[in-house]
Amino acid sequence: MLMTLINGPMLPLPWTKSNNHHVFSSASAVKQDPIKGALMIIFGCFCWAGFIILQAITLKSYPAELSLTAFICLAGTIGGSIVALAMEAGNAAVWSIHFDVKLLAAVYSGVICSGITYYVQGVIMRSRGPVFVTAFNPLSMVIIAILSSFILSEILYLGRIIGAIVIVIGLYMVLWGKSKDQCSSNQNIKVEEASNDLKMIVIDDHQTSIISDQDFVVVLDLTCNKVTPTKESV
Repeated sequence: MLMTLINGPMLPLPWTKSNNHHVFSSASAVKQDPIKGALMIIFGCFCWAGFIILQAITLKSYPAELSLTAFICLAGTIGGSIVALAMEAGNAAVWSIHFDVKLLAAVYSGVICSGITYYVQGVIMRSRGPVFVTAFNPLSMVIIAILSSFILSEILYLGRIIGAIVIVIGLYMVLWGKSKDQCSSNQNIKVEEASNDLKMIVIDDHQTSIISDQDFVVVLDLTCNKVTPTKESV
């Protein structure tokens, strides 16, 4: 929301000075409505969160990332075609294909932004969970702001810089919290019988578990996930 609603002063970067004189003319020609834009962004975030939750639930019962990605892209193609038919009824020119930058943008969006992204997202979601995946979504806005400034010479405002800093801090806090949560869950794992010859003794005071048999003692430190075997006579 900071990157969307707050502009602030314009940053005079050397690679964007050539476009400074076009800012005021374009701003006066285009009518902006930041409130409606922010509401649409919020609605889009809720829809994207629902999609992530459905994908995480589906992967539990259907753990096939590649075919699931194909089904997602097929559903998106059908839905997009229905919307295009409803919005562009009677306009056959929009369906014509030309070998230009529009076709390149469509192919890039379908292959990279949809196909590969959904597949990698599903693989990471199965191993690390949906929270880890969604934590990196706002980072795309930071990357877009940086690349658009360098490649497209787009004007960069102070509000976008502040929003980018907040996103990076939030991402670090989420990853730090997830690491603490994973360490805490590892400490609560109960060590089960490894073989028929091993017996288990659990010591809760020091958060360690001792598994002993007639020849050796294995100490499991669940806080750092290390196994230390020590010889003892019984």
